[in-house]
Amino acid sequence: MNIPYVQGVTPKQAHVSIPDGTVEEEIGRNGFFGKYAHLYRAHPPTAWSRIEGNLKPRAFDLNRIEASGDFIQGRKPFLSNQDVSLQFVTFSKPMSYFFRNADGDDLFFVHGGTGRLETDYGVLNYRKGDYLLIPRGTLYRFEPKEASSFLVIERFSEVGFPGKGMLGQHALFDPAVVEIPLMNGAPISSMDGSQSEYEVRIKRNQEITRVFYPFCPLDSVGWKGTLSVLKINVEDIRPVLSDRYHLPPSAHTTFVANQFVVCSFLPRPLEVGDEKALRVPFYHSNIDFDEVIFYHAGEFFSRSGILEGMVTFHPQGIQHGPQKKAVERSREAKYTNEIAVMIDTKRPLQVSGCGASFENQDYWKSWQS
Repeated sequence: MNIPYVQGVTPKQAHVSIPDGTVEEEIGRNGFFGKYAHLYRAHPPTAWSRIEGNLKPRAFDLNRIEASGDFIQGRKPFLSNQDVSLQFVTFSKPMSYFFRNADGDDLFFVHGGTGRLETDYGVLNYRKGDYLLIPRGTLYRFEPKEASSFLVIERFSEVGFPGKGMLGQHALFDPAVVEIPLMNGAPISSMDGSQSEYEVRIKRNQEITRVFYPFCPLDSVGWKGTLSVLKINVEDIRPVLSDRYHLPPSAHTTFVANQFVVCSFLPRPLEVGDEKALRVPFYHSNIDFDEVIFYHAGEFFSRSGILEGMVTFHPQGIQHGPQKKAVERSREAKYTNEIAVMIDTKRPLQVSGCGASFENQDYWKSWQS
């Protein structure tokens, strides 16, 4: 049984009527679902004068990653652990081969561009703001109509949708808005019949094996079952709201997997129903999860100096929260128009691949007055 203890100067309720001269910091176990403590401090826990060592808030500008002519070579990892690899890729030419990931599921978030995705299950058209979930072992090929950029979340466990509990099955998004590929009995791939040999590249244990066929390997004419490629656009996700209380990030969960979750932050009204309620995220300590946010579109109300296509990384063990300018802006703001993807991981992430090359080394200073 969790018994809440109270000592010293505190408000009646978390995130509302913070005592004058204090700031609130939340320390929570197991994300926002375990034991917790709210500390009421005289100074923001991010008001550091300097940091010596590797543990600090970090940011990366993925706009600096050059477009690639090859889908596999263009997938640039920047953060990873045993459960997930976060990557970014931009390319404009149709793939000349088919690809199968035998290491894990691929979740693509379309940051820009339009095009066509060919799969064992049929064809999907994609556009900006789409999540494309491709299960492990699926054969697929991208055919961009224009330069397309993707945040790639490669998962080494099966992904699913979150349970919605007492909110009901239509909360966040109606399951009916989830799309599957179309298959009409005609050849799936635009490459079908156009060449004498077809190449499949399979990734297993981070190595590529090339397999060749005298026919187009995307030759499915039908399928049935409960496993498929899936698509959902952020426009079809409807955030859970409260105009009197700042909800935790977990209220915006879109996908769940072993040891991490993916959340979508979307345009929504702020907490204007109670003038004493916090309108920006509260200061909090990352105890059991690393937090990564990819900023896709809009104005990011809790951060200044963060633009579309940038990533923030707040690792376990050091606090983070709103910057001073964001707190000042929030006093008059009534609405946020940001679109961002958050990945919370149970196990610590490491900067990998090209991440260090595109890091904003001074990001940790952005909380200083």
